[in-house]
Order: sequence, then structure tokens, then C-alpha cells
Amino acid sequence: MSLVNKTGPGLNGLDQLRALMASGLKPGILVSLDFELVEIDIGKAVFAGKPGEHAYNPLGTVHGGYAATLLDSACGCAVHSRLSDKQTYTTLELKISYHKAITKHTGLLRAEGNVLSLGRRAAFAEARLSTAEAGSMPRRHRHY
Repeated sequence: MSLVNKTGPGLNGLDQLRALMASGLKPGILVSLDFELVEIDIGKAVFAGKPGEHAYNPLGTVHGGYAATLLDSACGCAVHSRLSDKQTYTTLELKISYHKAITKHTGLLRAEGNVLSLGRRAAFAEARLSTAEAGSMPRRHRHY
């Protein structure tokens, strides 16, 4: 069973995510990569995490998948917040532009996702990854 169905059965997407946040439960991806959903509103989701060596690649920097997962989560939950209790989604396409490397010294990362459009069969969302010091980092577009 999904955590959103466990914590918010019969609720719309926004209320499911609010119930999940209030429950304190975390899906496995948030536990394994050590980040969390910190803000949810209609059409908007924010995730934050501080990358560490657990997310390093062999080159000694944070694996690009860490940033991709933060951005993917922000876009996905932004879309989820606009859905009814009968709707669901999955990623159709993922595009990311990386502008600089991330290390454990980068600090707290914040991924803010916003819905650009929501149709009957597809949604479009984008997210930006930023730090408190450096401003904008990788940008991601997601199609559902």
C-alpha cells in the first residue's frame, strides 16, 4: 500500500500530501537519500536535503541522481497536489541541466516544483534546485 493511501485515504492529492507530512512517515527514497518534503500547496511542492558522502559518486562529488531525485520529487508532488483522489501520475520525461557540481560542502539544497499545466492526460511541471548561498542550480522539466 502507498503511504499517501495509508495516511490519507479518500482525500484529494493536496490533502493526501498534507496528511503524509503530518504523519511523520517517510517513503524509502526520502530515508535513503536523507531529504524531506518541507512545503506543499496547490500546484507547488518543496523538498530539502543536505547531501553527504552517502550520495557521492566515484569522482568525489554528489551523484547527479541525487539532484534529479530532489527535482523529480518536487515536480511529482506539485502535480500530485492538483489531483483528485481518483487520479495518479507517473513520469513520462525528465530533462535536467546541471550547472555545477554538488559536494557535502554545498549545504542545504532546496528543490521547488511548480505545475505549469495540467490536462486530462498529461501535466507539465518544472523545478529549480537552489542553495542558500549560491542561488539557482540544476533546473528540471517534467512531463506526466
